[in-house]
Amino acid sequence: MSAPRTVVILGGGVGGVVAARSLRKVLPRTHRVVLVDREREHLFAPSLLWLMVGQREARAIQRPLKGLERHGIEVRLGEIERLDPATRQVTVEGEVLTADHLIVTLGAELAPETVPGLAEAGHNFYTLAGAESLHTALGTLRKGRVVVMTAAPAYKCPAAPYEAALLIDALYRKQGLRDAVTIEVYAAEPMPMGVAGPEMSGAVKQLLAERGIPYHPEHQVKSVDVTAKRLEFANGAQVTFDVLAFVPPHRAPKVVRESALAGETGWIPVDRNTLETRFPGVFALGDVVTIPLALGKPLPKAGVFAHGQAEVVAQRVAASILGTASTARFTGQGECFVEIGDGKAGFGGGDFYAEPKPVVSVRAPSRWHHWGKVLFEKSWLSFKL
Repeated sequence: MSAPRTVVILGGGVGGVVAARSLRKVLPRTHRVVLVDREREHLFAPSLLWLMVGQREARAIQRPLKGLERHGIEVRLGEIERLDPATRQVTVEGEVLTADHLIVTLGAELAPETVPGLAEAGHNFYTLAGAESLHTALGTLRKGRVVVMTAAPAYKCPAAPYEAALLIDALYRKQGLRDAVTIEVYAAEPMPMGVAGPEMSGAVKQLLAERGIPYHPEHQVKSVDVTAKRLEFANGAQVTFDVLAFVPPHRAPKVVRESALAGETGWIPVDRNTLETRFPGVFALGDVVTIPLALGKPLPKAGVFAHGQAEVVAQRVAASILGTASTARFTGQGECFVEIGDGKAGFGGGDFYAEPKPVVSVRAPSRWHHWGKVLFEKSWLSFKL
């Protein structure tokens, strides 16, 4: 029997929950599994898209993180103030936690304030408050222009802004207002979901075109005039709006940026197969890491990758504690649904570690894929927490 060990997991999102549950299933109760997060509620973020068009309520897509305690996982709620990977010590609300193994899965910090006027002028539908305020704004607009915008080329959940535009389109069609409401997408990136390849990009652009949603790539927002409701882009273009739904710039959380874990990009570099950092006993996974791909772009930030990475890390940490060998490796496999409204969704997935570029297949929208996402939502909220 190995001596008691403590595993500390920073972050209660997808990666943190999967890592904690996976470890608890294989480690004897003599070993502690501690999960730290500042939020009391775990939010199932993919459902924010449904919430913004009135198909979900906030309470239905959240669960208390403390629910993990019934599975033998200690939950520590509080702000992480300091992170020292060399000693594997974490300061939470003045209390120092020391880990034998440390797993960092703190996600990406949303930073709309880095674009002047953005936070005040629009709705950040990557947050619960922003999705709720967007729902209210969409419900009161009877005619005018809705702009869906990505404020930076790289962001988590690459399909989400395009799903948002398609779901908003379906909402106004159902209400009989689509002819009075213009919906446009302005994107900082050169193509939709570019890392997934031209087939996926082409499929998304076709979906937008079929629904009369103009798509404007390579528009990097510079500032927003709140009073005039006007977007100003770096290329000189200016666009007015009545409702602005945006994906904000992302950055690593402050506690990560200020630690020795951060690399040149501000994100955490890791071994792409084992998720180990350069510090012994310290792993990082999910949106907080950067994993370069052969085509020169990083692995997209998405919950499906955090899920797979967390399972690998849990296996490797458990093997280390139990004194066994582990061959678990993250292979870059991933997939996602693309909601288009009217109870349908597309689907794409494949090998993102393939060289010289990812190999991803695309399936046409269907009701089966939509219900696949619904069932995943229900299973996650019912069984993970």
